[in-house]
Amino acid sequence: MDNNRPYRRLAVLALAAVATLGVTSACSDDDDPAGNAAAAAAGGPEQKTVDGAKNAAQTVFDRFSGGDFAGAWEMYTSAGKQAISKDDYVKLNTACSRKGLAIQLTSARMEGTDKAIVIAKQLVAAQSYTMVYEADAWKLEPAPEGLALYKMGAVKAIAAQKKAGTCANA
Repeated sequence: MDNNRPYRRLAVLALAAVATLGVTSACSDDDDPAGNAAAAAAGGPEQKTVDGAKNAAQTVFDRFSGGDFAGAWEMYTSAGKQAISKDDYVKLNTACSRKGLAIQLTSARMEGTDKAIVIAKQLVAAQSYTMVYEADAWKLEPAPEGLALYKMGAVKAIAAQKKAGTCANA
């Protein structure tokens, strides 16, 4: 008997949830500061620094792990938002994501002036994410794998995640 199996499954589910976060997208007006928590609070553009990127990334992760999938979607790049509608993003994550598990930043670095790489950890799984400075705010850039999943639409993406065993609520 393999006593590590439940932990492996939990790690895979956690990684899938984090990966799903990196895949989100849809259509929205870039002039709308919704989702730009730091800029909205300060009344202006977010800092174009690694700290600004980290703060925005943590806001996205907090929204996602708290089940505010619509709020997380608002903080995606315009390209990410074009890949999936907000409604489909919410539907997919409501069906398959494990909410309630905190996602914590472990490190971050700048890559040029408009891009930052952040490392986030959920349980035992860690993954890198790209934050892009777009329209005076840091936005999460969905991973290519996520974009491919979201372009399927919610119904097909849910079915694909269930088939792969990565839908947390299946």
